[in-house]
Amino acid sequence: MSKPGSLSGITVIDLSRLLPGPYCSMILADHGARVIAVEDKRFLADGLFFNLINRNKEHMSLNLKTDQGREIFSRLLEKADVLMEGFRPGVVDRLGVDYKTVSGVNPKIIYCAITGYGQNGPFRDRVGHDVNYLSYAGVLDLIGEKDRPPSIPGVQIADIAGGGMNAAIGILLALFARQQTGRGQYIDVSMTDGMVGFLPAALFFRQLTGQEPRRADGLLSHRYACYNTYETADGRYLSIGAVENRFWMQLCDTLEVPEYGPLQYDDQRREAILQYMRAKFKQKTLDEWDAILADLDICWGKIQSTREVLEDPLFRQREMVVEIEGKDGQKSSTLGVAVKLSDTPGAIRTAPVNFGESTTAVLQELGYSQEEIKNFEDNDVI
Repeated sequence: MSKPGSLSGITVIDLSRLLPGPYCSMILADHGARVIAVEDKRFLADGLFFNLINRNKEHMSLNLKTDQGREIFSRLLEKADVLMEGFRPGVVDRLGVDYKTVSGVNPKIIYCAITGYGQNGPFRDRVGHDVNYLSYAGVLDLIGEKDRPPSIPGVQIADIAGGGMNAAIGILLALFARQQTGRGQYIDVSMTDGMVGFLPAALFFRQLTGQEPRRADGLLSHRYACYNTYETADGRYLSIGAVENRFWMQLCDTLEVPEYGPLQYDDQRREAILQYMRAKFKQKTLDEWDAILADLDICWGKIQSTREVLEDPLFRQREMVVEIEGKDGQKSSTLGVAVKLSDTPGAIRTAPVNFGESTTAVLQELGYSQEEIKNFEDNDVI
């Protein structure tokens, strides 16, 4: 039996959907919180039910547009610690689940709203997705090749980091504050705000050099050979991150060009050094470079595919890739818990639930009879 998590005893009601909110509530659930995800079954038509991040949760269907649905929801709130939602501003007011109403039922509730552009400001009502938040925050402008259009990352940075992770941080801060004050509070998480928060290095170098950051042309983005990516003989790629001169000197000595060591950031020799490095790394395969560089203090890494990450011994040993048994008895690989706590570790206790799988059990816990539950089903309340 796994140890209790840090958030054991905390109950979270999650009204959000897609990726940002459910990713946040997955973090909370991994660390012991009871998470009851609540969705309207009409969302099933979208085909965007990210089941992978519903591990350790319960999931119920509920139509908040009905009087009975709101009454059920009110009962859920009575013993909840946290409510999460990811609707566009104003939707919760129309549904009658806004902060004022909810805190009237439960004054200790911590209410977290995740939106694209925040609860106020000129973009309050604007729709968007990950790429739009990255764009407006100035992050996308710094991703991609020089003199080419910006490249959309293959992972949802704004959704996960700007939304999900910031929401988790906000909820934990509010839970801590509640221990001191006894009061809940409202949390306004904007994914675009979160992405603006990703710019400290860009802002630092802008202030240091007086130059506007440009795509693939900064100290930490392809301008110099010491912080770059290189193709190998077999069409694979590796990364070099030798920012400190001692790491760069080690690389230059290994590649038999010690004279480049003092020229790490020399703009007059920059292109010549880059050309040499590109040609040098193309002389051997990625595995051959791995054998040469593996044990050296250089700051380098193989650029791996998703398949390779799932099979990598490092992530298996670190339990970032683990085997989980589904309800059908079949085992599959899934992602582990990133934050490792010694005394109250997070854990994957249950496999992801299906849409609405916990509805009946939760309603029975709230005191509803089988007859009432059947009536809810017949009237599209659940």
